[in-house]
This record gives sequence, structure tokens and C-alpha cells, in this order.
Amino acid sequence: MMEYIGYIGKVEYDDDASIFHGEVTNTRDVITFQGKSVAELKKAFRESVDDYLAFCAERGEEPNKPFSGQFVTRVSPELHRRASLAASIAGKSLNAWVAEQLQSGVENPTTAASRSKSAGKTKRRPSSRRREA
Repeated sequence: MMEYIGYIGKVEYDDDASIFHGEVTNTRDVITFQGKSVAELKKAFRESVDDYLAFCAERGEEPNKPFSGQFVTRVSPELHRRASLAASIAGKSLNAWVAEQLQSGVENPTTAASRSKSAGKTKRRPSSRRREA
């Protein structure tokens, strides 16, 4: 990944064409770039973002911002209820509580991933029934 003034580019390499190509991932508008070397790719990425911003300015349009700080998440009603309850118990708004959980998850991705994996598993208890012979 590459970053320039808040815009993030995802890069791939096309072995057949012997070229790097990428796209800005954190905007709804399509911004692409390519280059034959890493230096060329970095330059093309910056120029593409700058061209996009200039194009928006010429048209008098606001450029699509990389992140607004707001997003909609759809969850089950049960998870919504449980998150709301957890926030209330913590003495926080649901937004503040969710932001805290997200922050913890991105700061400790390994811990969050293992928590996520274990949350989906149900532990089996050994059977207490005896087999009859």
C-alpha cells in the first residue's frame, strides 16, 4: 500500500505486462496509476491524486474525501442490543464505545483476530453419560 495526503493506493504487479498498477482505495471516485518501477509508480500515484484534486477544483466540485469519520455498520438486532448494553454499563454513548472497540482492534490486530475466531466457536463439553456394555 501507498499513502499520499490521506489517499491510499493499493498496488499489484502484472507479470505479463511487467508493470505495476494501482488504484486509490479509500474514495468512491476512480483514481488509477501505473509504472514500470517503484519510483515511477510512486510518482504516478502522487500525480494521479494531484490531477484528481485539480480536476475537482476546475469543476468547482468538492473532492471525495478519503475518510469522513462516519460509516454505517449493519449488525444483528441482538448484537446491537448487546453493544448498547455494554456501552451503557461502561457509562458511554454507543458511538464512543464502538469507537473505543475499533481503536483497540486496530491497535492490537492479533488480539482482536484471536478474539474474533474464538467468538465463533462453541466449546464442547465431554459427555457425562455412561456407555452401556
